[in-house]
Amino acid sequence: MNNVIVLPLLIPLVTAVILIFCSKYVRVQRWISVVSVILNLLVALFIVNQVNNEGIQTLHMGGWLPPYGIVFVADMLAALLVLTTLIVAAACLFYSFRSIGEEREKHYFYAFFQFLLAGVIGSFLTGDLFNLFVCFEVMLIASYALIVLGGTKRQLRETLKYMLINIISSTLFVAAVAYLYGTVGTLNMAHLSLRVAEVQQDGILSVIGLLFLIVFALKAGLFLFFWLPGSYSAPPAAVSALFGALLTKVGLYAIIRTFTLIFHHDTGGIHAVIGWMAAATMILGSLGAVAYKDLGRILNYNIIISVGFIAFGIASASSDSLNGAVFYLMHDMIAKALLFILGGIIIASAGANKLSDMGGLMKRHPLVGWMFFIVALALVGIPPLSGFLGKVLIIRGGLSEGHYWLTGLALASSLAVLYSLIKVFMGAFWGESPGHTESQPVRIHRTAYVAAIGLTVMVIVLGVGSEWIYSYTSQAGAVLSDPSLYINAVLKE
Repeated sequence: MNNVIVLPLLIPLVTAVILIFCSKYVRVQRWISVVSVILNLLVALFIVNQVNNEGIQTLHMGGWLPPYGIVFVADMLAALLVLTTLIVAAACLFYSFRSIGEEREKHYFYAFFQFLLAGVIGSFLTGDLFNLFVCFEVMLIASYALIVLGGTKRQLRETLKYMLINIISSTLFVAAVAYLYGTVGTLNMAHLSLRVAEVQQDGILSVIGLLFLIVFALKAGLFLFFWLPGSYSAPPAAVSALFGALLTKVGLYAIIRTFTLIFHHDTGGIHAVIGWMAAATMILGSLGAVAYKDLGRILNYNIIISVGFIAFGIASASSDSLNGAVFYLMHDMIAKALLFILGGIIIASAGANKLSDMGGLMKRHPLVGWMFFIVALALVGIPPLSGFLGKVLIIRGGLSEGHYWLTGLALASSLAVLYSLIKVFMGAFWGESPGHTESQPVRIHRTAYVAAIGLTVMVIVLGVGSEWIYSYTSQAGAVLSDPSLYINAVLKE
């Protein structure tokens, strides 16, 4: 038992409660938030090192041994995603300081930020399906508040849509959990894997597996993404960056965990469905990214393309593709946070959201322009940046499994990413400023540059140091390929 692995969840929870009591003191809230995230980052680094040296770490809450109690599990996948979450959170926090507005800061922005972190991190670390549902709800309730904070008409409309979709998916989640418990009598993920193997994954269990896939696909934006472009465009850029980097990834993580640990016995059925959904997601996401001329919409459709690409890796389910999915997941969390922060800086500098109303920013903000160019190349998968290795592994895994048409679609979606982001780069940074804007351009504060430069460095380090990072992500992939490693670690005591 290792009590340290629950700290990444407890630190933001305690911080959020403290922040509620100092909501009127903006500077105090900023300092507390920064100290909390940096402290948590150090704890996450410690956990990654511990998992690397000693193997999978577990904690049985209250001393209740599985399958009866709540268990937290830190395998390398969970540990790496917690660490990446906190890197993204630190950058979004710095960016929000001068961009989010003092009014939002006094209305519990930082408290909701910490609650959202607690929900995301708890989802990665829990080893119990019902606890996963609870962490999802903590994350979603915080996200409702972060979208609506500011109270514009557009925010209210998009919040209602976002809440309705998530209430439906949460209801389906509870129903799926209840059916699964009624069928196999446990909710501990490791124990579930054994029980599903005992009773065979067919009939009712296949239907329950599909129900889980619908729930997590709604949360990840996998094919069922109709709610995402509008909802992620409504809040300020700092919140969009946080959502774009983290929320869909929690849904993808749940799909990976569920269909490599619990429902992994019949890879021909549900995995084929995931493959079709991945294909549809990449096609529709590419069409949206290419068609729109609104910066916010283009960036949101790029999230959808990457969701489809990672789902393609899950559908292939080979050792290479699972290793690649883990690596690409980490890369995409950092790259999407950077992309949205740069998008926020571009919109604030140009005073407009449409590409036709932008231009000439390279003269005023050359550093922002070249950072945007670097992250665009990383998202396309150009070496030696962070997207290269994950993309190569996923494509190699797809080819080895005979998924030629899906591999072709994945490569074509990379071209759509390249076209859409180069369109933004040319439209926003080159040419002449149109001279008229939707709103007055605002000064970009240095904390925004700190956040963007830090993430750009991470994008380069993940790419240049990919061999070293791969030694960690391959450990995560090994657990996904061989669920007995996870099961033995959780049920050993």
